[in-house]
Amino acid sequence: MLESLQYIHNLCFIITLGFSIYYSVKYRRERKPDHKGLLQAKQNMSMGIMLTLLSLYPLLLISGSSAGVVIGAMFLLIGLFNLFAGIRNRTIYRARLTKTDQ
Repeated sequence: MLESLQYIHNLCFIITLGFSIYYSVKYRRERKPDHKGLLQAKQNMSMGIMLTLLSLYPLLLISGSSAGVVIGAMFLLIGLFNLFAGIRNRTIYRARLTKTDQ
């Protein structure tokens, strides 16, 4: 059971890492500022999910370590901040893009 949870955790971590790298490369190649902002927001969301998943490992799977709990809590806070900042920025840039398309 624990091995399957670790497998699922690692798979989700690799998927979100791939999305983060993908949006980072697309962001650096984009020329339009509003599209760049939208891509950066998506990158922030994927990094937030990735850091949140990374924080679950020391919090749930490693027991008895206070340093692991502190590091996991820090990654959780940073990940949630990135996730919510990405969601906020995505709504802002989506509104800007729909306004300019009309």
